[in-house]
Amino acid sequence: MSTSTPLSGDLQKPLARSLFSLRLGVFIVMLMWTLDKFVNPGHASKIFSKFYGLNWLDQNLSIIIGVVELLLILAFVAGMWRRWTYGAVLLLHAMSTFISYKQYMAPFEHLLFFAAWPMLAACLTLYWLRAWDTLWVFPTRKGN
Repeated sequence: MSTSTPLSGDLQKPLARSLFSLRLGVFIVMLMWTLDKFVNPGHASKIFSKFYGLNWLDQNLSIIIGVVELLLILAFVAGMWRRWTYGAVLLLHAMSTFISYKQYMAPFEHLLFFAAWPMLAACLTLYWLRAWDTLWVFPTRKGN
């Protein structure tokens, strides 16, 4: 991703710190969701059944999904392949947010579901500003 205008030195450091804090915050939430697939694989099966209509997801498949998700979020928090990892995290979280639309119809019964929206905004911000998210990233090929 090319940047049309470089940032001034005064703005570059605070922006990098801010983006890192967003990346770390999104990672913590995603890590807990991922760990749940290992600690309580039956819970993931219930979630996939209730929200996605996937009744065939068994506990073993839940663990396999957890492994893939763990690899993704570790690459994400390391700032690797930002176009792809940030995009995948954005897509996963967007699907999770939008598939829960019924929960938003009874907002005061499902208040915690609304926490998905600021996290979705954080994921979108990270994706859009990925070229400036340079603090504590694992070096990869240029153009991420």
